[in-house]
Amino acid sequence: MKGRARVVVERVSPQVEGGRFPVKREVGDVVEVEADIFCDGHEELACELRWRQEGRSSWSASPMVLLGNDRWRGTFELAAQGGYRFAIRAAIDPYATWLRDAAVKAGAGQDLSVELLVGAEILDAASRRIRAAGERRLAEHAEQLRAAAAAGDGNDALVAVAAASVRALARRAVDPESQLTTAAWPVVADRARARFSSWYEMFPRSAAAESGRHGTFADVERRLPYVAGLGFDVLYLPPVHPIGRTNRKGRNGAASAGPGDPGSPWAIGAEEGGHCAVHPELGTLDDFDHLLASARDHGIELAIDLAFQCSPDHPWVKEHPEWFRHLPDGTIRYAENPPKRYEDIYPIDFDTHDWKALWEALLGVVRFWTSRGVRIFRVDNPHTKPLGFWEWLIGEVKASDPDVLFLSEAFTRPAPMYRLAKVGFSQSYTYFAWRNSKWELEQYLDELHSSDVAEFFRPNLWPNTPDILTEALQRGGRPIFLSRLVLAATMAASYGIYGPAFELQEHEPRQSGSEEYRNSEKYEIRHWDLEARHSLAPFVARLNAVRKENPAFQHDRNVQVCSVDNDALIAYSRVWGTNRMVVVVNLDPHYRQSGWLELDLTALRIGPDEPYSVHDQLTDTRFRWQGSRNFVMLDPVDVPAHVLRVETG
Repeated sequence: MKGRARVVVERVSPQVEGGRFPVKREVGDVVEVEADIFCDGHEELACELRWRQEGRSSWSASPMVLLGNDRWRGTFELAAQGGYRFAIRAAIDPYATWLRDAAVKAGAGQDLSVELLVGAEILDAASRRIRAAGERRLAEHAEQLRAAAAAGDGNDALVAVAAASVRALARRAVDPESQLTTAAWPVVADRARARFSSWYEMFPRSAAAESGRHGTFADVERRLPYVAGLGFDVLYLPPVHPIGRTNRKGRNGAASAGPGDPGSPWAIGAEEGGHCAVHPELGTLDDFDHLLASARDHGIELAIDLAFQCSPDHPWVKEHPEWFRHLPDGTIRYAENPPKRYEDIYPIDFDTHDWKALWEALLGVVRFWTSRGVRIFRVDNPHTKPLGFWEWLIGEVKASDPDVLFLSEAFTRPAPMYRLAKVGFSQSYTYFAWRNSKWELEQYLDELHSSDVAEFFRPNLWPNTPDILTEALQRGGRPIFLSRLVLAATMAASYGIYGPAFELQEHEPRQSGSEEYRNSEKYEIRHWDLEARHSLAPFVARLNAVRKENPAFQHDRNVQVCSVDNDALIAYSRVWGTNRMVVVVNLDPHYRQSGWLELDLTALRIGPDEPYSVHDQLTDTRFRWQGSRNFVMLDPVDVPAHVLRVETG
């Protein structure tokens, strides 16, 4: 016990579960650390923030500043990728306390002879605890105080020894027995792509320019200029592995496949290989490598699907039958979500007694693809595998390759969804697709950006996926595709679309009440007319350009909901440095909506009487506004949203 350590440190932020999991940030970020720091009595405190990168033994430190009411703040910069630790060291500062009290007494005209000697004693004690140069300076100031006490010249002496350099030296030399150093809290710094990314999903087998042919990696390569032209920087490919033939699904998920039906890419594994092989009709591993390099040349990163499940034809089924759950009749249990059954897929049994070998094999799959240069994985249904497994696997991968990113596709309950983010997933799918009303969206904005969730959960918003065709998209026509796109692209720093289904406004469900697409690409090869006149491609490209031109859209934790007196209109502002953006979206796909928008001028750094203009980045229209309350009107037939850049001066 440190009986002389009287300082208390509470309510430290940022942290996740008391330091059990790291706070997520990106390289170049400045981490703001705050805490309540206090002690009994009225002494002054010396508080410093300490930090180091994982793997290094030496700590850096800088003073914390008092914000008021016992709340202190310090900052440090994340200069490189990887893990960091920060801690707080605090102690009573006897010299600062003495200076404060002596100045008050001097102001009251009291005799300072004895007080100066007290100050000299404090400096003498400090000088014995500091390095040689500092020791000499503090000892000299102690002698200065004694001389002033003898001469009765207290006021001038106080001015001299109150210099910032003297206070800093004395603060560094506080008695270590009175110091309190907290536990160290973790922070992880990822590369910028973990924070800001625009994803485009496409099936490579549907990439052929002509109808009726199975697409190849070379066809995807020829599609890269299109994807780059839309402004996307991540191209995500569903599984590219051999597809099983046993119990292969037919079109629209039919129980049996017809002649030529390609099956679901998520039924992974055939005689050609498993998770470390590619479908022969797509090409070879060399072709994949060429696509990966070509994508980089276009400013695009390739993300591949990580689906830890097997078709009945996967080599592991014969080589490691113990990795699958067998029923009493000797058969292997299919994947199912009762009453649905997926006879073309065997789930892996993570309860196997051979779990260590299984874990190593799955890690080997990731290592295989990272060795080829893949740096982003979209992980299929991670919530159906042990959380401890993901914490281990991601930790192992990032220990050697800290630039590798993992996107969690877990449409599950909030608790497991958030836990997956805590254990290491870089980004996460969200409930955005099913948040439609104004109050739902506003609540979700607050949850994602302003609650404790924002410290560990990086949202990636998708208006559609191959599995999700929401009722809104089925019924809302072009206006709803536009409005949902604007919301996804401006509510979070990362978003994605499943294309070309999205820009071509694919909206027919397999059946009434279903979110499955009719003629789903999951079960058949599609041919897409990218030159169709009704394509939203130009709008998508413009919106992605706006995201790249405005830093406010490239960060999270900077969204503020704005009041609009119409429940069919939602508005929010985003500020980053000098970049100030306001987004207004008409949620009604059928009718023009208008209302009075109330802005927080202080948050936007606009004076109460200062005129300003707003420049719509989608339509190049300008409006002259003044004050916090302004009128807006949006017609869904035209463009159902404003994306406004605030300009002053």
